[in-house]
Amino acid sequence: MLTPPFVLHRPTSVEEACAIAAELAEADRPFDWVAGGTDLLPNYKWHLNPKGDVISLAHVDGADALEVNRVGCMVRLHDVATSDVVHPLLSEAAAKVASSLIRRSATVGGNLCLDTRCFWYNQGEDWRRSIDWCHKADCGTGADCRVIPNQNTLCVATYQGDMAAAFMALGAEVELVGPAGERRMPLEDFFELDGMKKNVLQPGEFLLAVHLSEDASSRVGAYHKLRVRETWDFPEAGIAAAWIPGDAASLRVASTGLESIPGLHADLVETHADWVETEGRKRLSKALQKAIKPVNNTALPPRYRRSMVSVLASRALRAITQEE
Repeated sequence: MLTPPFVLHRPTSVEEACAIAAELAEADRPFDWVAGGTDLLPNYKWHLNPKGDVISLAHVDGADALEVNRVGCMVRLHDVATSDVVHPLLSEAAAKVASSLIRRSATVGGNLCLDTRCFWYNQGEDWRRSIDWCHKADCGTGADCRVIPNQNTLCVATYQGDMAAAFMALGAEVELVGPAGERRMPLEDFFELDGMKKNVLQPGEFLLAVHLSEDASSRVGAYHKLRVRETWDFPEAGIAAAWIPGDAASLRVASTGLESIPGLHADLVETHADWVETEGRKRLSKALQKAIKPVNNTALPPRYRRSMVSVLASRALRAITQEE
């Protein structure tokens, strides 16, 4: 299947990128942003909501800057995985993304803004036509969701990016830029519980960088992931945890690959202050399992993915307390 044609714009500065976005919006020309292209371009080839214009961030000055507490959107996951500058938790999570070949193209910004996935959606156009489309790519038919039938108001496609959970566990904020200016927010507020909208980016906005919290360097973290194969695959479930050793209240636990958005579970951590103890850790892990409700739209059954949440959480919590 041939990739639909599109116009590629290559700005070299944030200001130029925002200006191009404003011009396209003014002309009523829908567009996408592209970083490494490892997610967007395969989707275009499958005719999954392609746009006539694409703005590349590859040449934007400073977008590939990799610093201790700031990671640009164009930083390659390979560079994060092999860096001795960034937090070890970020390196651990990046090293578990896809394959080494893909990590050399895939970016931090692209992974955070990853399109949600569903086996009714991530298929070729002929296959999707044969089963009468789905809500997320309905080709103007108004088709219902294939996962939750008889409704076309909510898409429950699953978010399967790895880096979001690790960044959340480190208290990260995202820096967003667009024609209307700049803004920052906690990463957990960036995502929107809708498999189609995915995040709070306004028209013309893009994610420029991720900033870590001031105490990030004091944290010890771990990321554990369930996938079909040891390389290549998206997470079917992922748990990241980080804390400041000796301060049980500093624990942050985040999940990914299970629902339409990654989640930070601050409320559960707050009610399980004894998580450092063996029994408390088991209770927190079970509470996380009960709180997460995956649906049947990825490679592994939702019941199995949910049951693995407590296993992954327990492993991550043991790792950060240095218990085998």
